[in-house]
Amino acid sequence: MEQPTNWFERKFEFSFPVELYPNLCVRLRGTPARFEDMVRGCEVDRMLKKPQGKWSAQEHAGHLLDLEPLWRARVEDYIAGRSDLTAADLTNRRTHEAGHNARALEEILADFRRTRLALVKRLEELDGTLFARAIPHPRLRVPMRLVDHLFFAAEHDDHHLAIIWRMIHAR
Repeated sequence: MEQPTNWFERKFEFSFPVELYPNLCVRLRGTPARFEDMVRGCEVDRMLKKPQGKWSAQEHAGHLLDLEPLWRARVEDYIAGRSDLTAADLTNRRTHEAGHNARALEEILADFRRTRLALVKRLEELDGTLFARAIPHPRLRVPMRLVDHLFFAAEHDDHHLAIIWRMIHAR
């Protein structure tokens, strides 16, 4: 199985219709269940193994949790009509310092489910016209509609789930 493309090398096309926002909300809502299903019964050693000193599968799991405040902050940027989206910490300092391997995986999964469902609940409260509002993305330097932001977050989820899948199924 090949390694997923480096996240920072990914190119994004945001030309799909804004009316896809309900589909993306459903996709984001489903990430915790897909995640839990993927790691259910996985040996602890497989989750904690750090290949070549890089993040373990469990640290990738923790990273998804660590980014939930960013996704939520960006949703609030759209609601407030800010001129710039909240910038990400591209060094991932929070994940590097979090000590996710010292936590129980079940705790990380529960926290991720709780925060993700709160994000989706917030999205469900919004008027549909807000999903067309565009704000420049700080790293990509392109206008990003709220619907595009949801796609971006969902793709980020899947990027890390693919890495976790690869790590726990490595021979």
